Amino acid sequence: MDDPRLDKWLWSVRVFKTRPLATAACRADKVLIGDLAAKPGRDVHIGETITVRVGVITRTLKVVGLPRSRVGAKQLPGFMTDLTPAAEYERAKQAGLEHLLARRRGEGRPTKKDRREMGRLFGFE
Repeated sequence: MDDPRLDKWLWSVRVFKTRPLATAACRADKVLIGDLAAKPGRDVHIGETITVRVGVITRTLKVVGLPRSRVGAKQLPGFMTDLTPAAEYERAKQAGLEHLLARRRGEGRPTKKDRREMGRLFGFE
């Protein structure tokens, strides 16, 4: 079987929701194979390590297999191994919390109701 293109592989192992998103990420230098930026048309080979920047998280994936088309979530371990450190997932979770707590400019101080809701969120009450 021929080795698939990088953008197709990223789409088929569910790193990106659509193939055009995977292609755009490759063109924006958010995808590295080894330490080199990779183009979307580059062939993917078994054993390579791919680093992908998706939002605030940088995922590190090792190619274990080459799927013919998009695979289900339960079949992913047969095609890739996730080498992303747990600290990276924790950092992404923290960034999500900070986004929730951010107040828009000009909104002023939090009201008493806002403070109660923040207290419930963090378990202060």
